[in-house]
Formats: sequence, C-alpha cells, structure tokens
Amino acid sequence: MKISIDSIRELNKRYGSVSEIMPNGIDELVDKIGAQLGAVEEVIDLGPKYKNIVIAKVVTCVKHPNADNLSLCKIDDGGVVKNVDRDKDGLVQVVCGASNVRKGLLVAWLPPGATVPSSFGKEPFVLEARKLRGEISFGMIASAHELAISDDHKGILEITEDFKPGTDFSRAFGLNGHIVDIENKMFTHRPDCFGFLGIARELAGIQGLKYTSPNWYSQNPSFPKLEADVISLKINNSVPKNVPRFVAIAMSGVKVGSSPNWLRVELAKVGQKSINNIVDYTNFFMLETGQPLHAYDADKLLTIGGQRTSISLGTRMSKIGEKLKLLNGKELTFDDDSTVLITSGDKPVGIGGVMGGFETEVDGSTTNIVIECANFDMYSIRRTSMKYGLFTDAVTRFNKGQSSMQNLAVLAKIVDEIYTQAGGKVASRVFDDNHAKSKNNVVRVSADFVNARLGIQMEAYDIQKLLENVEFDIELTDNKDELLITPPFWRTDIEIPEDIVEEVGRLYGYDLLPLVLPKRDLTPISEDRELKFKQKIREILAKGGANEVLTYSFVHEKLINSVGQDSKLAFKLKNAVSPELQYYRLSIVPSLLDKVNSNIKSGYDEFVLFELNKAHNKLQAKVDQGLPEEFNLLSLVYSANDKLKRVGAAYFRARKFLDYLAKSLDIELEYHIVKDLDSQPFKPFDISRSAKVVLKNTDISIGLIGEFKSSVIKTLKLPIHTSGFEIDTKVLMHAYTGINSYLPISKFPKISQDISLKVPISATFADIFNFAFDNLGTPKNTQFRLLPIDIYQGDDTQHKNITLRLSIVSIEKTLKGKEVNTILENLSIKMLNKFGAIRI
Repeated sequence: MKISIDSIRELNKRYGSVSEIMPNGIDELVDKIGAQLGAVEEVIDLGPKYKNIVIAKVVTCVKHPNADNLSLCKIDDGGVVKNVDRDKDGLVQVVCGASNVRKGLLVAWLPPGATVPSSFGKEPFVLEARKLRGEISFGMIASAHELAISDDHKGILEITEDFKPGTDFSRAFGLNGHIVDIENKMFTHRPDCFGFLGIARELAGIQGLKYTSPNWYSQNPSFPKLEADVISLKINNSVPKNVPRFVAIAMSGVKVGSSPNWLRVELAKVGQKSINNIVDYTNFFMLETGQPLHAYDADKLLTIGGQRTSISLGTRMSKIGEKLKLLNGKELTFDDDSTVLITSGDKPVGIGGVMGGFETEVDGSTTNIVIECANFDMYSIRRTSMKYGLFTDAVTRFNKGQSSMQNLAVLAKIVDEIYTQAGGKVASRVFDDNHAKSKNNVVRVSADFVNARLGIQMEAYDIQKLLENVEFDIELTDNKDELLITPPFWRTDIEIPEDIVEEVGRLYGYDLLPLVLPKRDLTPISEDRELKFKQKIREILAKGGANEVLTYSFVHEKLINSVGQDSKLAFKLKNAVSPELQYYRLSIVPSLLDKVNSNIKSGYDEFVLFELNKAHNKLQAKVDQGLPEEFNLLSLVYSANDKLKRVGAAYFRARKFLDYLAKSLDIELEYHIVKDLDSQPFKPFDISRSAKVVLKNTDISIGLIGEFKSSVIKTLKLPIHTSGFEIDTKVLMHAYTGINSYLPISKFPKISQDISLKVPISATFADIFNFAFDNLGTPKNTQFRLLPIDIYQGDDTQHKNITLRLSIVSIEKTLKGKEVNTILENLSIKMLNKFGAIRI
C-alpha cells in the first residue's frame, strides 16, 4: 500500500494530531517502519519528477499570428527561472495550444530543462526553447495529464488556489516528498492500517508520540441538518449475515465537476485516477479511513428500479442467470446465489463491497445522489473477488475485516465535505441497518504477563503510556500491575491478552528486545517409533522392487465414486484450492490406481507402487471431539501391461510383496476368506478374489489384499493383471517386536521335495496350507520353508489338486531323502484324516 509521507504530515497538521513524524529524515523513518510496522517495498522520491516546475501567471494572451489554434502568452514567474529571454517587463513568452488559456490565469509552467512528469521513468521528455510556427516558446504550460495528476488533457491545469507567481509547484502541492510502499500482507490483521489515519497513528505510536484522532472520527458524529427537498429513500437489507451494517443517506443539488487540485494531487500520489469530485471524495475518504464508500445517481436508481417517487435501496444474494454491467465495463452473469448484490427495487445495481454498476454511476449530469457506507462479510467478499477476478481497492480493505463501528463517522465526513464543497444538501435521514458488534471487548492483562513473553521489564505505567499513544483506553487496577484495556472502536483485532503482548512489542520495538539464547537441554530426544517403523517399511519394499509415491490427501469426488466408495462419507473442504481436491480420501488405494494408467501409457509395462499416508472418514470420526479420525495406512498396487500376458492370478503378485514384508519384519500373517466388503476403504476390491489379512493365531485384522472389481478396472482403464493391498500400519507396528530372529546358514545341503494332494473343492487353499505348515513335524535343529507351487482343477468338479514344496536343511547333518519322505508321508496321513485329501 502506497502512503505519502507529506500527506500524512499534512493530515496531522490539519487535525492537530502530531507535530512531526519525521524529525530525523526519511531514512530513519523508513527504518522504523520496516522494523516496527511493515516491510517497505519501495521508497519513491517525487522531487525529481516535479523538479523546476513553477507556478506562473498569464499576463497577456493573444492569438498566435501564424496559427489559429495556438495562443501567444506572456507569463510572470516572479523572475525565479534563469537563462530564459524576457521582455522589458521581465515576462517570458510561451506558446500554448489549450483552449482554456487566458489572461490572469495561474498555471503550471515547465521551463526549458524541465522534464514532463507524465514521461518520467519511461522515455523522459526534456523541454527546450524552440520555435512554434515562427514564434519562440520557452517551455510549456502543462495540463493535468502532462503533470501526471489526472487523465484530463483537454486543457491546461487551472490553479485556483492563491499562490504568488514563482512559487515552486511541487512545494505548493506537496509533490516534493516521498511515497512509501508498504507490503499489503503485513497489514492482513490490521484493517485500520489500510487508511492514512491508521498509518499516521502507527507512525506516531512507534516513535513514542501521542496521537489524537480528529473530532469527526467518532462513533456518534453529527450530520448536516436536513434542508433540501426530501428524496424518499428506503433501505432493505435482507442478508444481515453478509452485510452486518448498511448505512446510507441521500443528497440533492450536487454540483458534479472536476475535483479541486489538492484532491486530484492527493489521489495521484498513491496511484488513483481522478474521475469527478463526488467519486474522488469517496475514494479519498476511503484512502484516509480505510472505509470504502459508494455514490449512486439517485435519479438513475429510480429508473433502474422501476420506481416512481421512492428509492428502495437494498441487499440480497444473486440469482442464477442475473446479469450486471460493472463500472469497468465488464458484464457478469451470476451462476449461483453466493454473491451479495446491491439492488434498486429488485434490480442489481452493484456487487456489495466489490464494484458498483455502470448504469447508476455518478457523471456530469448527476444532481441527486445516494451515498452508501456499508460493511460486508470478509469471507463473502473474498469468494466473490476470486470467483469473478475482481480485485479493487474496496475488496482489498473489506476482505481484511473493516470495523463496522466507523461507518457513521466516515459517512458524516463525506456528507459534510460534499455539503461545503459541492453544494449538496442533505435530502433524507440517515438510514442505519446495524447488526454488527457495537463495542470491543475489555482485555485484562498484567505487566508480568507481557514482560514474561517479551523478555523485558516494563512497569504497568510504561505499558499504559505506549498503548494510550495509539488511543487505547487504559485503567490500572488496585494492585497497580494489572491493566484493564479497552481497544478503540477501529481495533477489532484485539481480543485476548496475547494481542496486547504483540501490540506492546511492536510499539516498544522488537529490535530493542534483549537477544538471549534460549536454554536447551542437551539430552538426546527419544526416537519416534512410528517414524522409524515406517522408514523400515520403505526400505524393505524398495529393496523388493516397489516404488514409493506421494499423492494428494485430497481427491476429486469422481475418483471416490468411481471405485465404489460413498463420497457422502468423506470430509469435504469448504475452501479447496482446486475442484480436483475437494474431499479427504477414504483410503489410499484409489489414489494409487489413478496413477496406473498414466504409467502404463508412459511405457512402464510392469511396476509396483506403494504409499504410506493417512486417510479419514465420517463413520469413524471422533464425534465427541469434532475431529476426523486419522488412519495410518500402507497401500500397494502391482500392475502389468496386458501385452505381457502374465499367467496366474494377479492376487499372488501382491501377496508376494506382503509376505516378503511380513517375513522381513518377523511377523506371521494369515489370509482368510472375505465374507463382505462393508468397509468403505475396501470397496475397490473384488470380494471373490480377495482375502482378509490377519495376524497369525489372533482375530486381529490388519487390512485386505486382492484383485479389483471389473467396474473399477474398466473405469480407471487398468490392466487385467492388477492387484494390491491396504493395511493398517499402526496395528502392524504393535505386532513388530523390533527383534528379528537369526539363524546361521547351514553347511549341509538342502533337500527339496514336492507333495501333491487331491482335495475336495470345498477345502480352501489357506486351510490346506496352514494345516500343512503347522503339522509338518520336522525334526529338531532343522530349517524349512513350505511354498505353494500349483493349484489345478481339471474336469473333476468335486476336487482340485494342490502342490506344495518342502525345502529343508539340518544344521547338524546331511538329511537323507528317506527322512524327508517320512515327513511328507506322515503329513499326507494327517491331511487325509482332516480334509479327506489323497496324495497323488
């Protein structure tokens, strides 16, 4: 935000607030601003831009002898400009092409050697004495456009103020000072600092000076009395939640025209364009107080609203399909009901807090106006601004949360200004629809509380003085250490004791706080078991050939529904950064499946993806705490391009990785039949080709492994040979002891032998395998592995063949084939008795 230091000084002088805010020069002031108020982005010295420009008086003005559209002027500059030719009376000749140049006029003269301000910083246009149609012209008489204080270039600037010829133009209009550009984000929680009054107050406060706001800036101001023909005005605020305060008044007999030069200059200093005096006053008082205002042409309001004699100004939410042409010429079509509209009758005439409508703008034909000074919900303003790409000065201020307690004061001030300077008369009573907070909270805080957090030793009296400098109301309690602090009405950000600590620290100066290193215990912190366990999982799976990915925790509703999950059970973000990221995911597997097709298309024909992350759902939310439950999950997906024609069930590809992980962690797992898939996270899995993962010899389920539904494969364009699992890492971690068993490698040869069993079709592979593993009856001091080799079903619909391979080695001797045969023969007898299985 750009602020003019000279304008601040003039404001203080006008209202008698502070005598001097820059006693030691601009550099020191900028340093204090940067250290205690906000980051300074740029300091602009206006002096060079307006150097050598002089106020002069046109003494004579005659028609140019050789050009119909030019005038030959003799000007009086008080003799201050050197090196120019003068006539016997000391006057300087200037050729001027403006139609409004005339004898007796005070003008801005740019003598030879001066730079035209509008060209400054671009391609500087430096004037020189030269002949125009045979007559010498020493420099030029400038227009407001050439002086870069307005877009008006129809004629030269007419100076109506009482200045002597020879007065330095920059000094006369405060254009020889500095503009300080302070980074806007520094004031995010300080809406009062988006106005010159707020900045002036802060500049005084950080320098230990007491500031006093002008008398008119109060919660109960006085308005000029009603003395014009009454304009019938009604206010209908139908959305008080989004418009907590709506204040308006009508004025008649207004003379719309060019703004006085001082006003145009003040706006130009901070990059504002001059429109006309009424619009300029609304912009100026917005800049001065931080409170946006808007002026409507009252007669146009009547026409737009289809009303005969009574203006009905109101607020409501937008309707789908409505259109509104804005002041910037852009026409909007509203596609929902989320935008606050200002209406006349029921017709939109502006977007509340953002921009007014084109059809009710104040122009040269306006004589009656309605001035609105409202307060809007900051979040509603921000949504509208982002939705339609409208970033105005009003938006900048309203979306910081302006205090609704200043509306009357600002309205009264602009009404008084229009009354005295533009001939306007009050034509209605003040309408004040107020649903906002009427006063700030009283904060109780002790000096010890402040000192403990800032590391300083201040007495309560010192804190009182600092805060009273910026107009806080302070009362010391009986114990003299505690303060009762009432923030001024424009400081709605002060609510808790910590806010007072921040205020004192800033006013005192954070750069003055003692620099003391904090004490730190050198005892090493204990390891985070969960982080360490997850890192171990990463290392194990990476060694096995899997690739870790990190996907967004937020997903599109379409992805949730495409895998069979219910998006209504997912938490939805109110302010998502993108429509693609609106919902917390219910599980991680869909996010991994979403990446499969793109990897296949990129030429990766076979791969394994895994992710360690969190998921949430409403079914298992911590309702009593109002917070979603976080589930720590490990998800893995294996996929192979269809052109590879992988044989067998994809289920066993995922199972291979889970078995490898479990073996590496020295955790034993079992795989059970899945009876239902009521759990939302497991909806993508095909129940007939999946298994529940359980810790061995317990009923503790840790997740699911299997292949995916054909609908999921079709929707996400997955290869047929795709499988995966999703398990709870916290449950897995509790089963992990952290101690892996170790057995030395045997020096004796290993023997491998297969056993094939013909079993009833009703017997599951898991039951067969687990029984065989538990009933092998291997001798002592042996190491063995039992692996599945084949499951085959031929024409016999009642039976299937299962082949297992036993690999066994002794750490004491060389085993003989006869011993292994005995082990398998005994196993086959047990299998026959248990399942009716026949060894083949």
